[in-house]
Amino acid sequence: MPDTHFYRYDDYDKTLVAERVDQFRDQVRRRIAGELTEEQFKPLRLTNGLYLQLHAYMLRIAIPYGTLASHQLRKLAEISRKYDRGYGHFTTRQNLQLNWIKLEDAPDALAALAEVDMHAMQTSGNCIRNVTADHFAGAAIDEIEDPRIWCEIVRQWSTLHPEFSFLPRKFKIAITGSPNDRAAVRVHDIGLRLWQNEQGEVGFEVIVGGGLGRTPMIGKTLREFLPRDELLAYLEATLRVYNRYGRRDNLYKARIKILVHEIGAEKMREEVEAEYASMRDSALRLPAETIEAIARQFAPPVLAEQPAISGKVEALRLEDRDFALWLKSNVAPHRVQGYAIVTASLKPAGSPPGDASAAQMEGVADIADAYSQGEIRVSHEQNLIFPHVAIEDLPVVWLALGRLGFAEANVGKITDIIACPGLDYCALANARSIPVAQRISTHFAGLAQQHDIGDLKIKISGCINACGHHHVGHIGILGVDKNGVELYQLSLGGDVDFGKTAIGTILGPAVTADKVVEAVDALVATYLDTRSAGERFVDTYRRIGAKPFKERVYAAV
Repeated sequence: MPDTHFYRYDDYDKTLVAERVDQFRDQVRRRIAGELTEEQFKPLRLTNGLYLQLHAYMLRIAIPYGTLASHQLRKLAEISRKYDRGYGHFTTRQNLQLNWIKLEDAPDALAALAEVDMHAMQTSGNCIRNVTADHFAGAAIDEIEDPRIWCEIVRQWSTLHPEFSFLPRKFKIAITGSPNDRAAVRVHDIGLRLWQNEQGEVGFEVIVGGGLGRTPMIGKTLREFLPRDELLAYLEATLRVYNRYGRRDNLYKARIKILVHEIGAEKMREEVEAEYASMRDSALRLPAETIEAIARQFAPPVLAEQPAISGKVEALRLEDRDFALWLKSNVAPHRVQGYAIVTASLKPAGSPPGDASAAQMEGVADIADAYSQGEIRVSHEQNLIFPHVAIEDLPVVWLALGRLGFAEANVGKITDIIACPGLDYCALANARSIPVAQRISTHFAGLAQQHDIGDLKIKISGCINACGHHHVGHIGILGVDKNGVELYQLSLGGDVDFGKTAIGTILGPAVTADKVVEAVDALVATYLDTRSAGERFVDTYRRIGAKPFKERVYAAV
């Protein structure tokens, strides 16, 4: 296995995870024996990532900041084959969900995860959840600094934090190190953006109070520039204010976004800054040697510079149109000349978005070992990424992905759909998400058509909790229930790009399941008829407004 270029657990981490597995094994034993009621067991299982879904238990496995080593992905494949039904679902939180886990097998699955320094702690419950990051971290050409360094620091600080283990509601943090936001930081409870000021110093913009769900909101900037060594003190201050004032009397008003909205950003800033002033010079200030020690573990792989252009790549580009389209949509620039970042699309036409079988996971791990320094990333858009691929190797990687079914040239296109599990699995859902995504992707499967349509992000949620991020889709689709009938509400204009972050606007009455594809087809047709040169779907919508789209959709359905 190639050397990894990300955090390795130390003895403290290993001991902590092992102790949690033993503790949970005893809790499961007591539950099965009837010594614990479901009410008593529920908070215990949730803090270990075990949900009771519609048909079975679901285990949500943490993939911190979306980074995996090849041997870890192989272990996930092994666990899914041994304890589930041979596949897993990659989520918008960069996690992996196993939807058919048995209660009696859950401790063994966690023990297997611990063998490769993985766990499921804090993937549920009213605590700080898995910290997410830009999936191109450490490789992106536009990156100021690798955000995973800071994700790991936050992970260590937040894991089993005694003060923040029972917050008013779940809490999500995302960090980006690039001016192009690939982590959706403005729709998180806390979003952190690394940037460089005029003095050449790198620090954080701290954005608080974003989030989707029942009341979608865009976060407010509390600090334009926070020195890096003061990050934990500022986070601690923010969480203390939330823990103190966040509502616990109403589940729907318990998120920090509601607190920021109700008291206002200025008052929130005052409260946080006052709390922060009392602790900024405390033990929470990060010593330079601590930052440097963690940063060393994220040192980029040594990549020998290669020619930026490969003759065999250019020849295949001219010979094979599918390969040419794949290069255009699934391959991104790398910071080192002669290399590229490759996205494996987990969205082949007609398939559930984000699903991968055990065999496919093992195949991805093999490709990573051979061509990407043994590294894989999980994106919040439910795809997998090879961060360090030599341009010369792109044809063989494309062919290998094709054999796995992951070479669809559709990243960022209309069939690269985000979708939650919906009513097929989730006890909270009102409607199905996966079949809707499958029908849309089948309808628009032609690559030439997809690339003519261009960048268009469709996001589907099966309920108002918005696990499919429908609020920030260029086209958002929300499943709703009306008198036992599954209906789908359309919204337009959502976005997560910096400077353009927006919550979509509801188009009109919800449509029936059998009319969703027709409605999307009408939206696309309106765009194609009215777009200006170079405009994306969302740009055309902003220019002409909702009326032409609305008229065409409701005439069609």
